[in-house]
Amino acid sequence: MLKGKTALVTGSTSGIGLAIAKALAQQGANIVLNGFGDAETPKAQIEALGVRAEYHGADMSQPGQIEDMMKFAASRFGRVDILVNNAGIQHVAKVEDFPPERWDAIIAINLTSAFHTTRLAIPAMREANWGRIINVASAHGLVASAQKSAYVAAKHGIVGFTKSVALETATTGITSNAICPGWVLTQLVQKQIDDRAAREGISATQAQNELLGEKQPSLQFTTVEQLGGLAVFLCSPAADQVRGVAWQMDGGWTAQ
Repeated sequence: MLKGKTALVTGSTSGIGLAIAKALAQQGANIVLNGFGDAETPKAQIEALGVRAEYHGADMSQPGQIEDMMKFAASRFGRVDILVNNAGIQHVAKVEDFPPERWDAIIAINLTSAFHTTRLAIPAMREANWGRIINVASAHGLVASAQKSAYVAAKHGIVGFTKSVALETATTGITSNAICPGWVLTQLVQKQIDDRAAREGISATQAQNELLGEKQPSLQFTTVEQLGGLAVFLCSPAADQVRGVAWQMDGGWTAQ
């Protein structure tokens, strides 16, 4: 379905981003990976699916590096057809205890980076009259939790940004949508489980069950493969008129 298209996925060397990159690659899209840590393994995994893969290690808190990444993608593939803004970090603390530098980093990486990638991707998408912008938000883009003020603010912001871009591109072949996962067993969430277990003196299994029980009525994690499948749908012709949507995949979290 996506043969000949190019997808750039930020924060895609592991977790949700890598799963989305793989799902798009399975549909024939070439992939530009981005993120920290090992890049060769995910690059090889993508290439094994029969498409081309490139990697750029831009720090998503640095506008200059983001601009360099977008130029890199264009030089390798002509343009970015599918932009997936997935990069994100987390810090948990009460507002009065929240380190200002952590607030600034979360807003920069989780929200502002999407502005920079999007503003740089749209001109070529307009010229082609086709594009897909998919922002990985969160259930926390729709509802709040205590001790996550920066993350909640950033994710609410990305949902609003998604809608504005959708309106600005409404008469074109470009769509802009957000995916709002609930609990997904990523490294970020595993750290929260481990911290909770240590703080409360309980097992990791009990901490995990309590985490799910508080928020996610299905009592099951959303899987990265399910999120990849949703991204593929949003890139399909069936989703041509899905515009400005914040699509929950949260086991009922925000239905409560």
